[in-house]
Amino acid sequence: MAVRPNRVQQRSPSQATEESDFKFFLPFKSLFVILCVGFGYYCYTHWHDFLEYLDSQPINSFAVVGQPKYTAYNDIRDSLLQFGELKGYFSQDVKEVQQQIEKMPWVRGALVRKIWPNKLSIAVAEYSPVAFWNDKQLLAADGAIFSLPEEKRGNLQLPALQGNDFQSREVLSAWYQISNALKAKNMTLQTMQIDGRGAWQVSLSNGIILKLGRGEWQQKIERFATIYPQIEVPEQQALDYVDLRYNSGAAVGFKPLPQVEPAPAETNED
Repeated sequence: MAVRPNRVQQRSPSQATEESDFKFFLPFKSLFVILCVGFGYYCYTHWHDFLEYLDSQPINSFAVVGQPKYTAYNDIRDSLLQFGELKGYFSQDVKEVQQQIEKMPWVRGALVRKIWPNKLSIAVAEYSPVAFWNDKQLLAADGAIFSLPEEKRGNLQLPALQGNDFQSREVLSAWYQISNALKAKNMTLQTMQIDGRGAWQVSLSNGIILKLGRGEWQQKIERFATIYPQIEVPEQQALDYVDLRYNSGAAVGFKPLPQVEPAPAETNED
């Protein structure tokens, strides 16, 4: 049997040259990758310095967009003064400015934009109060609790609600429901509170306090509307409260009428 000799693959001169060139540039390729990574890291850690280099002057003015009800020009100015001096157009982070403005307790949110070359445009969204909360604070329509300085409140005429902060939404929802129920009976709800045991107490615009207790209140309102015209108030007394924390009927309490001081007599001098 004939044996075929092994063929040894011969490399052409061009293939050998290409392989040699590849081996020669391989170290340079690795070095190029390392340089790119290093340059990228340098840019990442020094990009603030680069942006500051582009700025020719700091931001030194701002404009308020819209007409916020409680946020005055001086409020925003004082808020920006917390930075000392703002940076320039390229290097100033508007997110920091936005967060600083949103620290004002009546501000729900802010939108800040930069205007070339050295100005800020600021829009402010404020909470809109619908009720007083625990005397010193206010509630927004969604139950959010916020503060408003006394000098900005003006003559706010709002219902007064009380309770734990985590119950603010529950109390506000109950206010709307009980207020509408009383309004259907030609009565006006003025204040409402819930204590630590979950018992409700409300007061009407005529000063009468309704003690509703815990649980369902609709039937208690109906019961009060039924017995209220039948309550006999003693002379020189006024109805103070109606306790509806019973399965049927109610307990009532009275208070003396306020004393009216007589007006001083006029004297005629001859």
